[in-house]
Amino acid sequence: MKEIHRTNCNQFHCNHLHSRACITKVPIFNHLSDKQLDEIIGTVTSAYFKKGELIYKPGEQSDSLYIVRSGRIKIYRLSESGKEQLYRILYPGDYTGELALFRQSLHESFAEAMVDTEICLINRNNLQAFLLKYPTIALHILSEFSNRLDQTEKQAVWVATEQVETRIAMYLIECFEKQKNLNIVLPMTRKDLASYLGTTPETISRKLAELETQKLLKQIRSKIIQILDLEGLRAL
Repeated sequence: MKEIHRTNCNQFHCNHLHSRACITKVPIFNHLSDKQLDEIIGTVTSAYFKKGELIYKPGEQSDSLYIVRSGRIKIYRLSESGKEQLYRILYPGDYTGELALFRQSLHESFAEAMVDTEICLINRNNLQAFLLKYPTIALHILSEFSNRLDQTEKQAVWVATEQVETRIAMYLIECFEKQKNLNIVLPMTRKDLASYLGTTPETISRKLAELETQKLLKQIRSKIIQILDLEGLRAL
């Protein structure tokens, strides 16, 4: 991993509230008391990445939990031919590297900053100690494992069994259910969306145009899509 700037949150120049804001965004921690949170915050370090910088890559030691404080991170792998397969996008409050908590391992994926991004890190030894001291953290991590497995299986089924227009429709419906708005803001570029849905940017653009012709949606801007017929999308 590239050399990164880390700030020890026990030092004078680190803002305690800044680290608290990062930790309390995470579901695995936000149920803890203020005293327990302060104990965890005392072990946190910070790192800053510019857009396009790699946070980690395959083969590097996985020894920390990475929590997104601001920005976005994409998690992806490369096939033997160099084709990118996007698995997940992390937003503020999301985290990665949790497998390091249970076993020594190497990273198998790439983690890349999609925009300028700040993360908080807790190393394995510290977090393992907290898991023993506060078992509810482990329960919340297992719950998140279950959610991620469900999402990964859903994505695999989309790519393996559904037509591209159906994959797009299902993804747009998922965005609508998260954003609660018919004017959907796509959280990724067309290139990343194509990688996530197992197709090409050209096919994404063509299929969106076809769905627009069918009056199922309207492309407002490159990343804003208005759903005109939600039930029509569900029927694809």
